[in-house]
Amino acid sequence: MVPLTTDLISSVDEINLRDWVFHIAKDPIPCRTMNYTQPGAAIPTLYEADDFLAGQLSRWGYVTEREPCQVQPFRRDENKPIHHQYSAPHQDDPWYTAYNLYATRTGSELPNDVIILISHKDSQSWITCAPGAMDNGVGTVANLELARVLSQYDPRRTIWHVWCNEEHTPWSSEMTAKRVVESGLNLHAAINIDSFGGKDDSKRDRMVNVTGYITAEGERIADLQAELNERFDIGLEQTKFRREFANDDDGSFIKAGLPAAAVMVGSFPYDDPNYHLLSDVPEAIDFSNVRLSTQLALATVLELDAE
Repeated sequence: MVPLTTDLISSVDEINLRDWVFHIAKDPIPCRTMNYTQPGAAIPTLYEADDFLAGQLSRWGYVTEREPCQVQPFRRDENKPIHHQYSAPHQDDPWYTAYNLYATRTGSELPNDVIILISHKDSQSWITCAPGAMDNGVGTVANLELARVLSQYDPRRTIWHVWCNEEHTPWSSEMTAKRVVESGLNLHAAINIDSFGGKDDSKRDRMVNVTGYITAEGERIADLQAELNERFDIGLEQTKFRREFANDDDGSFIKAGLPAAAVMVGSFPYDDPNYHLLSDVPEAIDFSNVRLSTQLALATVLELDAE
């Protein structure tokens, strides 16, 4: 298992990560929301991103399932602090059909045990065409790169790659958690991949990752990641953080009674100066940090699957 893990970790491609973030957060897709359609385009930018992800996945043999979700864009409230200028939509604001995307590998030995890698693929709906490169373009493409690498791997447990929507409301990860519960599957672990490499200027030359957790099961994932970072000499400054309440896409699983969930982020609380701003552009991303964090996520999946 160790040689296989090492080989797969080394195959994570930083060029893919960089090229894909520029593709979905600059050109040809400048943002990913339901309430912005590019001039001359027939579909919203979030649908453009969905099509891009599905097209890449098909190259590696995945069939992408699209799960419809009714969402509304957030409203902007400039009276709030600059990084949090969103507010709930009005009752008569338009609703849109967004989609969760699923790419699945069925386990050969324990098909009812599921490991979920989930990333929100949308950008900030309350800002006109916000690129959202760090939040969460990097998580979107990290999950895509994990799907590419794991297409070469025969899992014992079932692996779900999920791309949801968190910058619209309601969060569509709630539907993924509900799907697990209603299907009677056992959630072995859910890992929320969000804002890899997001950090303030004091950490610009440091490779960082934080694993946030709420439950004992989530802390187990955090401790495992610290051990794997050392075992495979990945090179991250790996820390953990206990959150006060269930939030973000990993929180959707905990609220549904599925405690084995954690989030991987560049910093927590978020301290990247471009967070939720128009300045969150691909040029500001530390892609070496994104690659190392993706490698740690991969090592975690392989270790969890081997248990």
